[in-house]
Amino acid sequence: MGSIELFTVTVFTSYFAIMNPIANTPIFMGLTQGAGSTEIKKLARESTLTAFIIVLSFIILGQYIFSLFGLSIAAFKIAGGVLIFHVGYEMIQSKVSSTQDHSTFKIDESIAVSPIAIPILAGPGTIVTAMNNTIHVSYVHIIINISMLALMLFLTFLAFSYSERLVKIIGSNSIVVLGKLMGVILTVIGTGMLIDGIKIAFNLS
Repeated sequence: MGSIELFTVTVFTSYFAIMNPIANTPIFMGLTQGAGSTEIKKLARESTLTAFIIVLSFIILGQYIFSLFGLSIAAFKIAGGVLIFHVGYEMIQSKVSSTQDHSTFKIDESIAVSPIAIPILAGPGTIVTAMNNTIHVSYVHIIINISMLALMLFLTFLAFSYSERLVKIIGSNSIVVLGKLMGVILTVIGTGMLIDGIKIAFNLS
C-alpha cells in the first residue's frame, strides 16, 4: 500500500472512530423523537452540512490559528493526543464523552446546529483530528482529508436519515460493541499523536 492510500485509510478510520455515525444514530433519534421523516431528513442535512463547514474552516485556517495564538505543532499534537485518548477511553468505558453534550432538546431547527452539529459531530476531538491531518502535508493530502471528511458526514447523513431502520437492522447491542471498538481505535490514534508530539518537542528521530 502506497503512502497516499495509507494516508487515505488512516484519515477515514480516524474520522469514523471520532464521529462514528452508527453510535451517534441513537443519540440523534433521542434528540429528534416525535419528528416526522421529512423533518428528520432536514435536521440530518442541516446538522451534517453545518459540521462540515465548521471542520473545513479549521482545516483551511489551521495554520493561521497556530500563528495567531503562537501555538507549536508539538504542543498541539501532545494536547490533541491526550484529548483523543481521553475520548476513546470514555467510549471503552461506555461513558458519554465529557467533550460532548447529549442533553435532550425540544424539536426545532436549532438542534441541527447545537447539540447535533456542535459538539456531537464537530466536537473538539473531530477538530483536533482534522487539523492534525493537515500538518506538514501536501495539497493532495489536504484534498484527501477534506474528501474523507465529506464522505464521513455523508454517511452520517444517511445514518441519521434512516436512523430507525438502521437501529432495527444492526441492533442496540451491536452498536454498543462498535462504540467500544471505535474507542480502542481512538486511544491508539491519540497515543500515536502524543508520541509524535514528544518526538517533535525533543527532536527525537
